[in-house]
Amino acid sequence: MAIQYQCSVVALIRSRRRDTRLPDMHAQLTFFDGPRSPAEIAAADYAGRNRIQPALAGFDVRTYVLRRDDGSAVIITFAEDEQTLLDAQKAVLGTALLPDEDPALLPGADRVEIYPVVRVTPEGA
Repeated sequence: MAIQYQCSVVALIRSRRRDTRLPDMHAQLTFFDGPRSPAEIAAADYAGRNRIQPALAGFDVRTYVLRRDDGSAVIITFAEDEQTLLDAQKAVLGTALLPDEDPALLPGADRVEIYPVVRVTPEGA
């Protein structure tokens, strides 16, 4: 019998603002369902470093990569507004694969969701 877990991710974000108002912020969650092979994981890591990070360099985003032992992953990207996430998404999807990337090892995300951030835990709380 398989046990299915529902996961919640809590991120502590240091806001540039020093008051108690909620900062404008959105999060994109990009899901890669497992299992994924070591070759698929290595290909995804290579793409992240050599193609995706450079494509995101011009955007004010912060990205966290979470990965389980079976290779499933959730990539959480934060930005101050939804449009920045949409523009960053378009920039990433507009990149061509690098000559040494194998498209068979990069099937793409299983789903992508964008949420407004409704609560941020203050630093030190």
